Amino acid sequence: MKKIGFLINPIAGMGGRVGLKGTDGMAKQARALGAGPVSAERAAEMLRELRLVLGKLDNVPEFRWLTCSGHMGEDALTDAGFTNFDIAFTPSETSSHRDTTDASKAFVSSGADLIVFCGGDGTARDVCHVTGTATPILGIPSGVKMYSGVFGVTPARTAALLVAYVRNELDIIETEILDLDEDRYRQGEWVVRLYQAAATPFEPTLTQATKAMFDEHADAEVKHDIADHLCEEMKRNPQRLYILGPGGTVHFVGQRLNIEKTLLGIDAVLAGNLVASDVNEQQLLDLIDTHDEVCLVLSPIGAQGFVLGRGNLQLSPNVVSRIGRENIRIIAAPAKLARTPVLRFDTGDASLDALLAGVDYWPVITGYHKHRMVKVSR
Repeated sequence: MKKIGFLINPIAGMGGRVGLKGTDGMAKQARALGAGPVSAERAAEMLRELRLVLGKLDNVPEFRWLTCSGHMGEDALTDAGFTNFDIAFTPSETSSHRDTTDASKAFVSSGADLIVFCGGDGTARDVCHVTGTATPILGIPSGVKMYSGVFGVTPARTAALLVAYVRNELDIIETEILDLDEDRYRQGEWVVRLYQAAATPFEPTLTQATKAMFDEHADAEVKHDIADHLCEEMKRNPQRLYILGPGGTVHFVGQRLNIEKTLLGIDAVLAGNLVASDVNEQQLLDLIDTHDEVCLVLSPIGAQGFVLGRGNLQLSPNVVSRIGRENIRIIAAPAKLARTPVLRFDTGDASLDALLAGVDYWPVITGYHKHRMVKVSR
């Protein structure tokens, strides 16, 4: 019978909606800005789906959880109706990354065959610091950024991965743990480094790819063409508010407009002028309420294909729903699309994700008056 470690990083993802671009060392500031926990619900979503899938199986594979007491695991398992667990670790009253590493050590000492964690790249790094490649790990995506290759595509697909794992249907592969320097990230620098290798259960339609790093100077001419296309549209619609998402490709649009577009934040433009910079969820809602027409411009993460749900959590389900699917523009250079086979949406709202993925293909702007139809993953 397999033993599966299970832990939740309670603060993972809190900084996203309030514009902190991460929560490492920023939990107090996130709470002060009104942020609430998000990882518990992401973990609950995975566990609900897991119960549903297991309930449909004729022969349910036996396994036993090893978990942390209280909000780092026990509460979520109990709420989901699981009773087959042992408490292997009791965290401190105010959990920290030390609790993640100590819990991982306790799981390994207790013979865990796999450690399932709910968090982002920082949590993956802390768990992998203990396990290396000796014990496989699997992440429920709940951080602001998740560039590593140990995460399920969504919480529901993480449940499918876990079922396949306990049924011995998956290979264990080595993948990369990547992490972003959040201090430099908040200053507008995108510095991602390889931390180390990890082992993880793998199924290509369920496991998230490691973020592919692209040379932002490559395809510069194409990106200028994309920017010209968007700027022409803005000139035709001076009354329309354009919300510009993060990333290098969208940054070219800001350069073309001669505005100080934040590389990693979300900004708003009206009639070619910057009207709001590095906005959070509430500021976006306020802007949307004061404009009749709003358009959202985004670029997918290379290889992973995520348009929403990675690195832009300020674009909450409430924000995206008010903007509307028909008012979303996706832009990408052909070189990125060549390594990005599908587009994905993981807003945290399953019904909204289904609506966004309700088309087989989405038109992506790839140049001046040029589009490519890219497959959407459901």
